[in-house]
Amino acid sequence: MSRSNIWKDFFKDKKHGGHRYSSEDFLSMEAREKLFHLDGGKRLLDFGCGAAELLTYYAPEYEQLVGVDFSESMLEEASKRIKKKKCQNIDLILADHETLWEKLNSSFDRITAAGVIQYLTFQEIDKFISDASKYLNEDGKIVLFDILDSRLYPLWKIGLFSQDANGFKILCKTGFEFRTAISSSLRNRPKDILGFAHNPYTVEKIASKHGFRMICVRSMYYEYKYHAIMFRA
Repeated sequence: MSRSNIWKDFFKDKKHGGHRYSSEDFLSMEAREKLFHLDGGKRLLDFGCGAAELLTYYAPEYEQLVGVDFSESMLEEASKRIKKKKCQNIDLILADHETLWEKLNSSFDRITAAGVIQYLTFQEIDKFISDASKYLNEDGKIVLFDILDSRLYPLWKIGLFSQDANGFKILCKTGFEFRTAISSSLRNRPKDILGFAHNPYTVEKIASKHGFRMICVRSMYYEYKYHAIMFRA
């Protein structure tokens, strides 16, 4: 089974996104942070919208929104949430990063994805930005939220950022992560179900290749993640 299919299989029955907390208070705060970086626009495309936890908070700020996800169960939950929140300006599409573009019939001021890009290789990110640029309005932005930082994520995994971190716990956690990586490699499975950790400088080079400038911003709520804000140079 390919890595792509493994992740699709993992998410196929999921009903909630991978937010640190599922309370509405936290989702509201997280959405406000992301809206600040999205910084306007009228039409928004949210790739990997999941159960629309953030999308419904974006809705009052946009005229039209399109949420996309490859998980039918996620979109079922998204539809319920959209109806509950009485959002009349959101459409949903079942698609992945390869099939999405052929299902669109309009362009957007903002194209965003949160907690998704780590499931793509650098080659797939390159293709995603290239495809997205064709559906982006003149003054539009591509904003990729919550990308795993290859410099910080390994430190987070071994507990270095934990409030009760100590040498013994970090050593034990390091051993566990090492064994997990070896086991995954032997079984030809991804080393981490959260996906790939990407260096922001490599993502910036890809953005530049397609005519974008990129600003890297640290996530407020996930200390091992960053946001990539791209706009045409």
